[in-house]
Amino acid sequence: MSQASNRGAQRAGARLAGPPPRIGTAVARFMLGSLAAIVVIVVGGFFALRQVAIDEAERDTRERVQAAGRVVEAAGLTDGVVRGDPAALRRLDDIVLGQVLTGSIVRVKLWSEDGTILYSDEPALIGRRFVLGEEEQELFDTGGAEAELSDLSQPENRYERPQGKLLEAHTTIRTPDGTQVLFEIYQQFSSISANGERLLRALAPPLLGGLLVLLLFQAPLAWSLARRLQRGHEEREALLASAVEASAQERRRIAADLHDGVVQDLAGVAFGLAPLAEEAHRRGDEQEATVLGDATARLRQGVRDLRTLLVEIHPPNLDAAGLEVALSDLLSPLAAAGVSTELEVAEEAAAVRGDGAVLLYRVAREAVRNAAAHADPGTVRIALTRPADGRVRLLVSDDGRGFDGAQRERGAADGHLGLTLLDELVAQAGGRLIVSSRPGAGTRVELELPA
Repeated sequence: MSQASNRGAQRAGARLAGPPPRIGTAVARFMLGSLAAIVVIVVGGFFALRQVAIDEAERDTRERVQAAGRVVEAAGLTDGVVRGDPAALRRLDDIVLGQVLTGSIVRVKLWSEDGTILYSDEPALIGRRFVLGEEEQELFDTGGAEAELSDLSQPENRYERPQGKLLEAHTTIRTPDGTQVLFEIYQQFSSISANGERLLRALAPPLLGGLLVLLLFQAPLAWSLARRLQRGHEEREALLASAVEASAQERRRIAADLHDGVVQDLAGVAFGLAPLAEEAHRRGDEQEATVLGDATARLRQGVRDLRTLLVEIHPPNLDAAGLEVALSDLLSPLAAAGVSTELEVAEEAAAVRGDGAVLLYRVAREAVRNAAAHADPGTVRIALTRPADGRVRLLVSDDGRGFDGAQRERGAADGHLGLTLLDELVAQAGGRLIVSSRPGAGTRVELELPA
C-alpha cells in the first residue's frame, strides 16, 4: 500500500468514525460528574438529617411535654385552676415559670375539654375560648402525647407569632378530683434546626472525606478506561482505513482486469467483424451484412457499457485527469442514450484536488445516476463554479419527473441511501448539500464545500 493511498484511506476512515475521544476531556467529565454527585449527596444528606432531627425533636418534645405535665400535675395543679381561682393560678404560674419555661420552651397553656384556656403564662389568654383541633380532642379519649408544627395563623396563637416558627406538643393531665385538662407547651423550632446542623457538621467531615478519597481512587481507573477507549477507537479507525483501502484496491483490480481483458477482447472482436460486414455488403449478401453489422453494433455498445461500469467501479484518477474530464465521462452515457447534456466547469474550480475533488465527483455521480435511473430527463446539466466567497459550488440539475419528500423517504426506507450517506460526508467536511425537487419540475442537487 502506498503512503498516499494509506493517508487517503486513513482520512476516509477518520471522516466516517469521527474524532477520537480525548482522555483529559473524558476524565474531566467523569470528575465533574462525580463532584456533582457528591453535591447532590451532601444536599440530600442535609435535608435527610434535618428531617431526622425534626422527627427526633418531635419525639423528644412529646416526652418533654409528658414530663412537664407530670411535674405540673404533681406540684402545681389544683381543682381551683379549673374554677379560675386566683390563688390556684398563682401557684401554677410559679411552678411553670420556675420549672417549665426553661431553655427553648416559650409558652405554656392549659386547656379544658370545651376549648377554654384555663391557664397560660400569657395572662391575656386566660379565660378565652377557642376551638380545639381533632387531634387535641382525641387526646382526651386516648391519652398519650402529640407534637406538630404550630399554625401561627390560628387566633389562639396570636401571642406566639413574634417567636417565629414553633413546635407545639400536647398531653392530658388530671386535677386532684379527676378532671382531665390538656397541657400544651411551645418550643422554638430554631433549636431543632440547630440540632440538625450540629448533626450535619459532625457527620459531614467523615462523609465528605470518604467521598473524596473514593473519587481520588477512581481517577486513575477513569484515566485507564479512557485510554483503553481511545486505543479501541484508534484500532477501529485503523481497521476501517484498511477496509476502505482493501475495497479500493479490489475495485482497481477488477477494473484493470475488465479493461485489459474482456473490454479489449470485445473491442478486438468488434474491430474484426466490421471489415467482414463491409465485404458481405460488397458481395451483395445483405442478410450476412446485416447480421454482422448488428453484432458489431452490439459489441461496441457492450464495450461502452463496460467502460461506463468501469468508471462506476473505480473512478478515474482525479488528481491526474482532473474534475472536468471525470464529469464529462459521467455525462457520456447519457449523451449516448439521447439525453441532452451540458457541462460548465470554471477554471479555478477545476483545480480542486484531493478529498474535495473526490467528494465533488461522488455527489455528481450519485446525482447523474439517480437522474438516469429514475427521472427520465430530457436534459442533464452539471455546473462547477467557485463563487466570490471562496467556496466551491457544484450544481447538478435535470428536467425529469422529479419527486416529493415522501418519495425520498420511501426510497431511503427501501435502502436507497446514496444521497443520505453523502449528506453525512458533506457535513463532516464542513460543506452543505441541498436536494430540491418537485414532481414534474425536475431535480436540483447543490453542493458547497470550503475551497
